[in-house]
Amino acid sequence: MNRTRLLGGLTLGAGALAAWTRRSQLEADALAPALDGTQETYRWRGIDVAYTVAGDPDAPPVVLVHGANAAGSSGEWRAIFEDLAEDYRVIAPDLPGFGRSDRPALRYSAALYTDFLREFLAAFDRPRVIASSLSAAYVADVAADSDGDLRSLLLVVPTTVAGPDPPKPWLRELLRSPILGETLFRLIASKPSIRYFNADHGYYSPDAVADEWIDYEWRTAHVAGARFAPASFLSGHLNADVSLADALTAADVPVSLVWGRETELTPLSAGRDLATTAECPLVVFDRAKLLPHVEHPDAFLDVVADHLV
Repeated sequence: MNRTRLLGGLTLGAGALAAWTRRSQLEADALAPALDGTQETYRWRGIDVAYTVAGDPDAPPVVLVHGANAAGSSGEWRAIFEDLAEDYRVIAPDLPGFGRSDRPALRYSAALYTDFLREFLAAFDRPRVIASSLSAAYVADVAADSDGDLRSLLLVVPTTVAGPDPPKPWLRELLRSPILGETLFRLIASKPSIRYFNADHGYYSPDAVADEWIDYEWRTAHVAGARFAPASFLSGHLNADVSLADALTAADVPVSLVWGRETELTPLSAGRDLATTAECPLVVFDRAKLLPHVEHPDAFLDVVADHLV
């Protein structure tokens, strides 16, 4: 094959690949809300941030902050959202770049999400906050200098590192690229990959995850622009530049930690060390990894009742 024919073939292949990725993308409004409730929008720095609200408007507010991953959304709280709304005014945002929120082509960072949460949480009257994974670190950072603006924190397997450390800019830019990046992200966000992550990291019993939820995760990862926030996550640029122990010690609010005993990414030993240093209670769920609130919703609600003062 001569060079001209090779270049011609590569050009045709790239064009076909670009057309396929465009066809495989969903419009943002094609993604249904993951949670039942009133759908609201919070305008932040030109970004429309979608959030769901449920419960008595006069009840104490609780904000649920989902973790970051390739298919992250407020749907992470689906197993407890309606029950919490019986006692609280529950607010669950899709973080910028995720779920039904806008997905601009930003270079997302931990600082961006910390700034967003600082302003979003301030929109409510001393909310109680439940947050997981990296988002729990962002919330801890906010709480460290909140000066009493928050009522209490319940943090589920908080971590400051969920990607390469130090971050890898080349990987972020690769995943952001218009053709190869889209193709790679489609593989990362394929249903087999989602099932693998759920089984390897998320759930102790992955068979308990309904096919309907796998389909929703796939759909949220196929909205136009879906790769930009995960590109930062997968390359380590969402790692939090904060000491969890220092932030929780400085936070002038009651703090409780929740851990899945079988969690491997952030093992229980790290939770015990953090609880000892920050002098806060630690609740451990057996037969759970990163998402005890999904696998054991009733027991998790009991923890909320006991610890979310």
